[in-house]
Amino acid sequence: MRINIPDPAFSHSERASANFRLALKISLVFVALLWIVSLLNWGLALDLTRFGVRPGVPAGLAGIFFAPLLHGNLAHLLSNSIPLVVLGTGMLYLYPNSALKVIPAIYLVPGLVVWQFGRASLHVGASGLVYGLATYILVAGLIRRDRRAISAAMLVFFLYGTLVWGVLPSETGVSWETHLVAGLVGVVLAIFFRRLDVPPRKRYTWEDEDADDSKDSVD
Repeated sequence: MRINIPDPAFSHSERASANFRLALKISLVFVALLWIVSLLNWGLALDLTRFGVRPGVPAGLAGIFFAPLLHGNLAHLLSNSIPLVVLGTGMLYLYPNSALKVIPAIYLVPGLVVWQFGRASLHVGASGLVYGLATYILVAGLIRRDRRAISAAMLVFFLYGTLVWGVLPSETGVSWETHLVAGLVGVVLAIFFRRLDVPPRKRYTWEDEDADDSKDSVD
């Protein structure tokens, strides 16, 4: 498989650097929001986790919108924070046009599916976002033949390769349903939006020469 190298004029431009900084800031702001919500919840004993997804319960529908913002404890919050910064930055930077469609889908669809078909339990946490973003970046990196996307895919594999076990019902208290649905959403959307956000490819001199020769032979 030929690996396409993005045009340095595109990938090393000031605009690209500015886009990366913006993607990082947005990811940090979202994670900061998670910390603010959790600290207020624990510090003021607000019991906000009651707004999580409760399958089959009408009141549990609110969790579709609020569950990703809520965490049961500090360890739960910490386990999602760093992956969200890394994956959120990668998603927004590498796939800015896709991100406008993918992130809302990853945020909402797992909660809706879990509410309809999940176990009778309380489902909270942003790990669905982690799984959805990880699978999208991984699959998109394999589909697109450019070096940046493949590097992002390798980073996801090495840092979060153990995520695969989170989609199995093997650990009590873990919403494996959310992980599984979010991962599937990421895969499907990576295939569906495979033609979006493809950077201009670096062209070599010999390619231009071949194109000129081909044109001359046709004439």
